[in-house]
Amino acid sequence: MKGKKRVDLILLFVTFMLVGIGIVMVYSTSAIIANERFGDPFYFLKRQAFFAGVGFLLMFLFMFFPYELFKRLAYPIFLLSLLLLILVLIPGIGYRAGGSMRWIRLGGYSFQPSELAKLGLVIFLAYLLTKKEEKIRSFFFGFLPVVLFSGLLIGLIMKEPDFGTALFLIIIVFLLLFISGARVIYLVSAFLIAIPLVYAFLMSAEYRYKRWIGFIRPWEDPTGSSFQIIQSFLSFGSGGLFGQGLGEGRQKLFFLPAPHTDFIFSIIGEELGLIGAMAVLLLFFILTFRGIQIALSLQERFACYLALGVTLMISLQSIINMGVVLGLLPTKGLTLPFISYGGTSLVANLMGMGILLHLSSHVERR
Repeated sequence: MKGKKRVDLILLFVTFMLVGIGIVMVYSTSAIIANERFGDPFYFLKRQAFFAGVGFLLMFLFMFFPYELFKRLAYPIFLLSLLLLILVLIPGIGYRAGGSMRWIRLGGYSFQPSELAKLGLVIFLAYLLTKKEEKIRSFFFGFLPVVLFSGLLIGLIMKEPDFGTALFLIIIVFLLLFISGARVIYLVSAFLIAIPLVYAFLMSAEYRYKRWIGFIRPWEDPTGSSFQIIQSFLSFGSGGLFGQGLGEGRQKLFFLPAPHTDFIFSIIGEELGLIGAMAVLLLFFILTFRGIQIALSLQERFACYLALGVTLMISLQSIINMGVVLGLLPTKGLTLPFISYGGTSLVANLMGMGILLHLSSHVERR
């Protein structure tokens, strides 16, 4: 007897919890900065709440959007992603901040095309891997087209430059190729070819080189290239088991750079302690587990790849972000999904969750 089909309520609950924690922590980490910069302690909170509302609206729309239509829209979505990534590189359309051309401004808001391109690439890869299913073990007719299409989009992201996002997407492409059955020899060969290219790119800019040295030997330059990661250590370590208390963290008081974006997990550890940090980690673990479970339960290949892609997009970024905060990985500039401040990232991830929740309704339950 077939079971009733419905969305995964646990996954829905986890999503609301993560966004809720994010809104609270964005206010806690940004109030001082917002008041100093804009004269309004609620500046970042209001913007994050607005984008959360937009994101949830799109999430619910995507929950009822037939996933089969993404097959027909795969190429238009991919081309739109490329177009946005090209536009952001054009002076006057894209604008530079922190040495990178990553944002397009619309009115009083700005958005980051690379965040939307992540989801666009996941949808396109699911389509392409399904289409190439019978040929994926062929280098010229299966493996190479996937690498070339992905490389085109990733190359534009590196042009901004946004090395962290580019490397993150390369990992997703490799994982999906491996899961789809691509020959290991092709993957290993591509990896070996990529090593000198990544090294050359790493050495091509002084700030990237300093980040790498700061990761390997953080205590050699505590006031320079290692300043951010050392402040992160101090923040996370001072929280102990139960934390300093919500809003009571000190490292966000102009000591730790980017406390409301890339390093928000440090403040979670400081204010909510190891218990709070582990609770956030548990929520991401549940999301990852349920996402993989949904993907493996789907009979249709495109749906399976789509569910896996969305799950990897969110879970892998959360692992990388936490790894950076704890000093296990070099600084990448990737935010913590749902929790860090960032409108485009939040909206894109909630759209992805809408797709995953829709796919969960196609899993038969008894």
